[in-house]
Amino acid sequence: MNKYLNELVTLSKFDTQISAFEPQIENEKEKLSVFLQTAEQIATSIENINTEVEDVKSKRSKNNIHLAELKAKLDDVSKKHADVKTEKEVKALQLEEEIAKEQISFANEEIIRLDEIAVSKEAQLVELKENLVSEEESIKGLQIEVDNAIEELNKQRNDIYQSRAELLEGFDNKILTFYEKIKRWAKDTSVVPVKKQACYGCYMKINDQTFAEVVKAEEIINCPHCGRILYKEIETEEA
Repeated sequence: MNKYLNELVTLSKFDTQISAFEPQIENEKEKLSVFLQTAEQIATSIENINTEVEDVKSKRSKNNIHLAELKAKLDDVSKKHADVKTEKEVKALQLEEEIAKEQISFANEEIIRLDEIAVSKEAQLVELKENLVSEEESIKGLQIEVDNAIEELNKQRNDIYQSRAELLEGFDNKILTFYEKIKRWAKDTSVVPVKKQACYGCYMKINDQTFAEVVKAEEIINCPHCGRILYKEIETEEA
């Protein structure tokens, strides 16, 4: 195989391997992201329920104040009974007393309802806080695994970068420029094999003359259809 062609194949493989690392790193980060998102959702739920609990407590406090006012009013009505002189005044006091009792009854029922809501919300808080602790523990363990995996991937990528740099030290500048020009649009498929007389970049069949030149590998040959650099890859029976 032509020296430059061989170097282009090697360079292309290095670039393909380097490109493959970023999705792997993102995949590792995504593993952690799922747990972080879940923890964030739990924390938001806790915050919302805390707000609801405070609202319930505020309403209960207002009801307690109102209840105290009603009881004071009822006591005041009871004291007035001793001073009434006419039947009309008696009926007016009785009506006022009945209204006050109804309002007291309603206030007591509302306090009971609010207490039940508060108990339910507190139970939810306990469960959510336990879930958050569990999630945070999982995150700690996973963070170590993800960091180690990313560190290993970066090490492997740096090794390939080093090998690529060493290859480029003796690279022909014109050939490199030619390769980079194709790489701008073809990305990691700038240099592709020919299998069964077809370009494995555009998957179009190449003519016999071009195929013969690719097999000889004496010159750098471009695909007549897409312009990618071609080389002959050994085809096994299994392939």
